[in-house]
This record gives sequence, C-alpha cells and structure tokens, in this order.
Amino acid sequence: MLKLGEKGAIPQRDNQTYAIAPHIPCGVLTPQLLRVLADVAEKYGAKAMKITGATRIAMVGLKEEDIDAVWKDLGMPAGAAVGLCVRSIRACPGTTFCKIGKQDALSIGLKLDQKYHGVELPGKFKMSVSGCNLNCAESWVRDIGLTGYEEGWMLTVGGNVGAKPRIGQELTKGLNDDQALGMVEKIIQYYKATAKRGERFGMLINRIGLDVLKAALL
Repeated sequence: MLKLGEKGAIPQRDNQTYAIAPHIPCGVLTPQLLRVLADVAEKYGAKAMKITGATRIAMVGLKEEDIDAVWKDLGMPAGAAVGLCVRSIRACPGTTFCKIGKQDALSIGLKLDQKYHGVELPGKFKMSVSGCNLNCAESWVRDIGLTGYEEGWMLTVGGNVGAKPRIGQELTKGLNDDQALGMVEKIIQYYKATAKRGERFGMLINRIGLDVLKAALL
C-alpha cells in the first residue's frame, strides 16, 4: 500500500482506494481542464469528484495500480496536498472579478502559488489572499494571511484551523503589492530558519512572542 502522499495519493477510509488532488493554482481552471479531469475520472472509475477547501478538485476512489496512469493522462504534476511544505494558496476573485474587491487578490495569490507551492518547510504552511475585509479566502486562519483595504494590504500571521484553531495576528498593514510579496519572503525565510520540525507558525509565535517576530521582520 502506498504511504500517505506517495505519488500524490491519499489512502481512503476503505484502506483499498486512494484520492488524488491535482494542483489548480488559486482554484482557477479552464473548461478544457475540467473536461480532462472528467474524462480521466470516468476512465479510471473514480467514485467521486470533490471540490476541496484548498480549491482543488479531488479524484476519489482510485485503485493503486492506476495512480501512475492517472497522473500521466492528466499531464499534471502531483500537487502538494500533504507533507511539511507550502500547500495550495487560496485567493478570492479580488478586483479581477468582484465589484467590492479593494486589492488584486488573484494576481498576488497566483504569484505566491507559482513561487512557493510545494516548497519544503519545517511544518505545513498555508497562505490566503482576500481582496477585502469580508475575508472570503479566510486569511485570518492561515499561517500568512493578506487582506486588502483601500490603503493597501494588511498582513496577519500564525492563523490556522484544525483541532486547536488560532486566529492570525496583525503583523503590519498599508503594504503595496511589492511590499506584501517581500514581507512574505522574509517571513518564510525566518520561519524556515527558526521553527522546529513540525512546528506550525502559530506555535512558533506562541513560543517566541509576537514582539520578537516583529523585531526580526520589521
């Protein structure tokens, strides 16, 4: 039996079948890709197609012997759905499509996804970009969250969901796009150098204190 995450496959409850979650940057896909996903799922007898909280489309109920062929037919690399790394970046439509968006969340989200998706870190790491303070991408509960305001981006750190949820704390605000991307880079490098293995960013902040983090980054 494949181990968790091997070949991008996740064992299912029956201990016989697997799910895969092809990477779809910021949840934006074309009709052509939808057709490919549907055709491959049908060809290999997937039991279900499930839109995930990370804006991927999981293909559920695949046989172990079909996993390699599924990825080949999809023509896509395995997504970083598990493991100690940067997971898929979430982003709302922002000013690209939404009439109440204040900042270009989709553009920033795609840039972050292109640069960081799958990058190995001490713990799993999630980022989200919301174009306004309605926070549709749930930036408050991500290791790094960006929220758009008229005056620029607010950046929050240390949020997570799970058994012990944690609301992110404001690190800085009023950032333009380049400043926001630069701050994300600084945070990730600091986390990579400072965190213990398996330690989420919020746990690191609890250990060292927000003031220490601010002093190091700002």
